Amino acid sequence: MKNHRASSFGLWLGLTLMLGLGIVSALMMAADAPPIIGGWEGTLDPGAQPKKRILVHISMAGDGTLSGTIDYPDQDISGVLITAITYKEPALHFESSPIQGSYDGTMNKENSEITGTWKQGGAALNLILKRTP
Repeated sequence: MKNHRASSFGLWLGLTLMLGLGIVSALMMAADAPPIIGGWEGTLDPGAQPKKRILVHISMAGDGTLSGTIDYPDQDISGVLITAITYKEPALHFESSPIQGSYDGTMNKENSEITGTWKQGGAALNLILKRTP
């Protein structure tokens, strides 16, 4: 009977430790997530053409790779794939092959705004992206 209790306790302890380590790992990953993760909104002002809102969504996979999409709500366009993205604090760079565009920006110290330049079709436009709630 004593051995049965000892082995049950060992099993219980092992499961508890595995669960605890899993929770700690998940919390550490969340704490290590770069501040670039989330939604960002800005307005492109091409001058003679109407201004257009742009929404950028950036996420991180379990292995740490970044990915994202772009939406143009004023044009009913959503889910344009970001095909390359790098973030090395405070610099963000991403490209979207489907629309032949790219963005280079710098995150502010509060991690609430990215100031940069959107390049597409030979034009370079200032674009400030602000974190969406």
